[in-house]
Amino acid sequence: MPLQVILASASPRRLALLRQIGIEPARVLPPDIDETPRPGELPRAYARRMALEKLRPEPDSYVIAADTVVAAGRRILPKTDSPEEAARHLRLLSGRRHKVFSAVAVRAPDGRVACRVAVSVVGLARLDEPQINAYLASGEWRGKAGAYALQGRAAAFIDFTAGSCSGVVGLPLHETAALLRGLGWR
Repeated sequence: MPLQVILASASPRRLALLRQIGIEPARVLPPDIDETPRPGELPRAYARRMALEKLRPEPDSYVIAADTVVAAGRRILPKTDSPEEAARHLRLLSGRRHKVFSAVAVRAPDGRVACRVAVSVVGLARLDEPQINAYLASGEWRGKAGAYALQGRAAAFIDFTAGSCSGVVGLPLHETAALLRGLGWR
């Protein structure tokens, strides 16, 4: 009997992405960790640390954890909690390119751990205030790093992408599949 896969995430997007490549997790176990960046922590290191901290051992299982960080330069843009914060993020990203660091970590049943960070570049077109206000009214920004979702209404604002589109959404699928294979999952 093949070993099961457990997704250490509450994200419906990550679950949908795993299903997209034919992986149906046996269980979804949302992690309960402090996601506060450390002073001076850079976006790539933060994404990697978060993915690794979300892992926990589960018997006879491969555990997958991930974290996605939107960064404007060295600045980490957190998940937005308010329309004011979302507007600030959108104005900051408007008319410029930024990086998205999507880390995935996998723990094998024997305790081995592997982690990769996919780096993508996303460009937002210059947004005017009516566009920002209409997007804020949609509510799609809630809980989104950088205040946008590539797979949603904000796709109308994206004028450039390079890297892992699935990583920008929340889980770099190529890297996830490669880590699982490298740790013996079939």
